[in-house]
Amino acid sequence: MHMRRVGFAVVTALLLSGTAAFAQEKIKVGVTATLEGTYTVLGEDGMRGHVTALNVLGKKVGDKELEFVVASTDATPDSAVRAVRKLIEQDKVQILLSPLSGDEGIAVKNFAKTHPELTFVNAASGAQETTYVDPAPNFFRFNMDGAQWQVGLGKYAYETKGYRKIATVGEDYSFIYTQVFGLALEFCGLGGKISSRQWVPLGTKDFASVIAALPDDVDAIYLGLGGADAVNFLNQYQQAGGKAHLMGGSIMIDQTILSSKGNAKNALIGTIAASGQADTWEDPRWQKFVKAYQDSFPPEKRFPSPSLLATNYYGSTMALILALREVNGDLSDNQSKLKAALAKIEIDAPNGKIKLDSNRQAIGTNFVTEVVDDGKGALFSKVVKVIPDVNQTLGYDAATFAKIGLPSRTVPECKKY
Repeated sequence: MHMRRVGFAVVTALLLSGTAAFAQEKIKVGVTATLEGTYTVLGEDGMRGHVTALNVLGKKVGDKELEFVVASTDATPDSAVRAVRKLIEQDKVQILLSPLSGDEGIAVKNFAKTHPELTFVNAASGAQETTYVDPAPNFFRFNMDGAQWQVGLGKYAYETKGYRKIATVGEDYSFIYTQVFGLALEFCGLGGKISSRQWVPLGTKDFASVIAALPDDVDAIYLGLGGADAVNFLNQYQQAGGKAHLMGGSIMIDQTILSSKGNAKNALIGTIAASGQADTWEDPRWQKFVKAYQDSFPPEKRFPSPSLLATNYYGSTMALILALREVNGDLSDNQSKLKAALAKIEIDAPNGKIKLDSNRQAIGTNFVTEVVDDGKGALFSKVVKVIPDVNQTLGYDAATFAKIGLPSRTVPECKKY
């Protein structure tokens, strides 16, 4: 009897230890996306990109399983920090894939410093300050920032299209400041002028005063808008009889807008823009990704082609999974092996090779594009030029770039630096 009790105790202990070991086989990752507010459509497609990456790569890391917990934000910094804090404190995630939008990115980077033991991989946000100013050692961004995504556009507008004077309309927050920063440095550096910069709050519904204030004596109007704001502007601009040449920021001309309902989007046909991707790129990696995205969702539940947000979430998820596999899921010593692997990994992303600089910021490929109709009523961004190896200082030496100042409503000045 005594032996049977001992035997039972040993088996029970083994079973319990096995259960404990099995419980440790999961790695919990928290994911945030803008699933409410003006940028809801962006967040939804970002999550499609994330799901596509899991379909392609799987959720296994050695003998461990990845478990993902999703939290919603509304593009504000407070909502992003709330979501990340909840994922860490309540859901006990060990790694964060977050956030989507620019102001959120700055806030999450700062929050990451309060949890140096955890790893944060940026999902899609593109404000320059997130990695350029006082970067967090545990925050990694595998997408370029908004200024990098504008490289080539100013030159194309000035040299090929012959534009000399433009006006800009942009959402009044860090990502769009960063986009206009990249555009202005190049366009103004060549001799172009920006005669008017208008800024509107995220979630603007009435653009009448903005449209009325647009100058008539410009060659083109640059639109740094996204989501519902972009659609509202286009509707009202067409109703007002607007006919100017348009230039687009990166989220103005991706599938979140080009696939929107109604005819307002047709105003974008012929719009030149720049972005970290182009719908018509013939590279096999891009084509394979587009097919994987299309195969992952029925046509009515996705866009004809992935948006920039889907591509960013895919690349970020890909980088995290590959780095975890490289260290066999080892999160010991405050995840030091994972952080080291992320810092040095180079990913063969759908939109080109991506590696990180010393601030853990992506160096990647940029695309100058033009919006075209495919002849069947669908709009796509067509490749005009591919620009490899775009770094965060946009080819300027570090000292010159630092003197320009940080992107804002008025920086950079429209001049040659």
